[in-house]
Amino acid sequence: MTHALPPGLTDCLLWSDELGMGYHPRPPMDYCGPYFEKYQLLDATPMGAALTQARIDLVRKHFAGQVVDIGIGGGRFVTEADAMGFDVNPEAVAWLKAQGRYYDPYQHHAEAITCWDSLEHIPEPEKLLDHVGEWLFVSMPIYKDQLDCLHSKHYKPGEHIFYWTLHGLIAWCERQGFHLVDMNQVESELGREGISSFVFRRHG
Repeated sequence: MTHALPPGLTDCLLWSDELGMGYHPRPPMDYCGPYFEKYQLLDATPMGAALTQARIDLVRKHFAGQVVDIGIGGGRFVTEADAMGFDVNPEAVAWLKAQGRYYDPYQHHAEAITCWDSLEHIPEPEKLLDHVGEWLFVSMPIYKDQLDCLHSKHYKPGEHIFYWTLHGLIAWCERQGFHLVDMNQVESELGREGISSFVFRRHG
C-alpha cells in the first residue's frame, strides 16, 4: 500500500478527522520469538486473572456460545472461556493445535470473535469481519484525536496499524455491518491506561 503514497508520507501516521481514525503504513512487526511466552507470563499475574474474568463476564453477558479469540495473548482467555483461537505467532499456533483449539476465521465462519488488543494489529481487519456471523467483542486503546494518539503510550508503529477515536471505531464497525450494543471502561479501571471494551452485533 505504501507505494501509492507520496514521498515522505510512507512512514508516518495518516489521520482522518472526518473518519476519526488513523493508519500507519509501516510493515507489520514479526510476531515470532518470545512473544507468546511474554504474554503467558502476563496472563499468570493478578492483573491477567482480573482482565480474563472481565472479558469472560462481558462475553457471557451477551453470548453463551463458543467464541474464536483472535490474537490469543498468552492463551488464558481461550482456556478459561473454553474458546477456540487464532494467532500468527508460531508458538501460539502450536499451543492452540496441541489443545485442539485452533480455528482459522479467515477460512471458516465464526458466529462470534473476541479481539482483545488485536483488531488494531490486523492489516485488513474488514476481511476478518466478513466471516463473523453475529458478535464482535473488542478491547483497544481509544484516542481523543491525532495529537492524543501521537503522544500515547499505545502509539506503536509496526505493531498497531490502526488507531481510532470513539466515534471513529463505532462508525467503522457500522460500515462493516456491526452496531454498538455495549461498552465499558473496566480494563482502564483495572489499571490499563486508555483501554475501552466494546460489544458489536451484526445488523439484523
